[in-house]
Amino acid sequence: MQMNRKIPAVGSAIVTAAVLLFALCLAIDYTFGSYVVCMFLPIGYIMMVSGFRAECPADRKAAANAGTVFSAIYAVLIYIVYFAQTTTVRLDRLEGQAALILDFRRGGLLFSYDLLGYGMMALSTFFVGLSMRAQNRADKWLKYLLMIHGAFFAGCFVMPMTGVFSGMADGETSNGGVTALLIWCACFLPAGALSLLHFRRAEA
Repeated sequence: MQMNRKIPAVGSAIVTAAVLLFALCLAIDYTFGSYVVCMFLPIGYIMMVSGFRAECPADRKAAANAGTVFSAIYAVLIYIVYFAQTTTVRLDRLEGQAALILDFRRGGLLFSYDLLGYGMMALSTFFVGLSMRAQNRADKWLKYLLMIHGAFFAGCFVMPMTGVFSGMADGETSNGGVTALLIWCACFLPAGALSLLHFRRAEA
């Protein structure tokens, strides 16, 4: 039983640290660092979600299972995107259509996969929030934050279909995009911190 608390507590700490480091990389415009950090976030997130699944009551297991599966889909998509950015895109001299498809900063296929991945993460947090039975005020805040974060799914799923990101083909990062990501960090950081508090309290 203790392991069911320690693993998600470590995962929650990884999530919290990863979001903080991602925000820092955005602020100093360190693109490679932000890509690397994004590959640690799914590890911590799956560990964290597994803890919520392990402790949820039997009548909420369906929601917890859905949240866990969506977290795995999120991880697969994110690793496809950012492993490509830190290897093929960074090390090879891509030109033409290959660059438009593979370079995240060009708003092509892998950028759309990235948004889809975070849409899956949003669905995951929504179902994890549904699975929780909050016992105190901090847990209630956590539950609501996770479910509210689920609203990001709609935008992440629909926006790539609208062509709104077609202007990214020149590879330049817009201030609006950075601001939107920093806002996401501010929204998701408390979820990681409250999850860490939740599992540490349960372990005590």
